[in-house]
Amino acid sequence: MTERSPPTSSRRRLIIGCGYLGKRVATRWLAAGDTVYATTRSQDHADQFEAMGLHPLLGDVTAAANAAEGLPELPTVDTALWAVGFDRTAAASYEDVHVTGLQRLLDRLPGQPRFIFISSTGVWGDGSGGLVNETTPPTPAREAGRALVAAEALLQAHRHGPGVILRLAGLYGPDRLPRLADLQAGRSLPADPASWLNLLHIDDAAAVACGVAELPAPRPLYVVSDGSPIRRRDWYEGLSRITGNPPPAWDPAASQSRGGDKRVDSRLIWTDLGRGPDQSDALQAVQQLL
Repeated sequence: MTERSPPTSSRRRLIIGCGYLGKRVATRWLAAGDTVYATTRSQDHADQFEAMGLHPLLGDVTAAANAAEGLPELPTVDTALWAVGFDRTAAASYEDVHVTGLQRLLDRLPGQPRFIFISSTGVWGDGSGGLVNETTPPTPAREAGRALVAAEALLQAHRHGPGVILRLAGLYGPDRLPRLADLQAGRSLPADPASWLNLLHIDDAAAVACGVAELPAPRPLYVVSDGSPIRRRDWYEGLSRITGNPPPAWDPAASQSRGGDKRVDSRLIWTDLGRGPDQSDALQAVQQLL
C-alpha cells in the first residue's frame, strides 16, 4: 500500500466501518475536499479505499489491544463516525464489536472529535404499533439491540462522549432491499403483515450523518427514518409487484420473538437539519432503483 501525504483540507474525518453507509459518507466528505481516514480489517478493502482517495487504516476493533492485528495508531480528526456493521461470518459477538470494540477505539482515539455513533431503531422491541422518539426508553428484545444500548451508554459516559447517536430505521437502497431474497425464494416472512415497518434510504442516512457533523450544537440522540411508517403488508406486496415476484407469504408466529411493531417519529432530526428526506416514499424510491 503506497503511503501518500494527506491533501490540504478544511476537515479531517475518520470512519470506523466503511461499508454500505460509511462509503457514501466518505464520498460526500471527499467531494467537500476533506481528508478521510477509514479503518478496515481487509487488505483488499484497504487497496479499494486508497483508490477512492481515502487513507486506509488496517486493523480490527475486536482484536486484543496488543495483538498484531489490533488497532493501528489513530489520527487526530475533527469528526469520527462509527458505522460498524455486524459480520455474521466472523467469530465476534455483537458485544465484542459494539461494546468491547468501541471501548478500545475510544480509549485510543486522540483529540476531541465529534463522535457520531450509528445505532438502530432495533433498540426498541415490540411497541404495539405506538410512536417512538428520542424520549422513549429503549426496550431491546434481541442481542443486537441490547449490545447497541450498552454501546450508547458507553459512549455517553466516555471522555469522547456524549457524542451524537443516530438510531437509524431499516436501510434500503441500491443492492439492498429488505427481504427481497425471501420473496424471490418464496419463503414465508417472519412478521405480522399488519405490523409497522420504518425505512430510510441509504443516501438520506448519509446526508444525516454529514449534516450532524456540521451542526453547531447537535443533540446527543436522534431517531432517523423517512418519516413515513408503512404496514409490512403494503411494503412487501408492493416490493413483490415492483420486482415481479409472487405475493408474500407470512409467518406471524415467528414474529413474536422479533418485535418491531412501532412507528418511528423522526421529526426532530429533520427539524434540526432544516430539511426533510429526499426519499419519503420507499416504494416510489424502489421503482426508481430498478
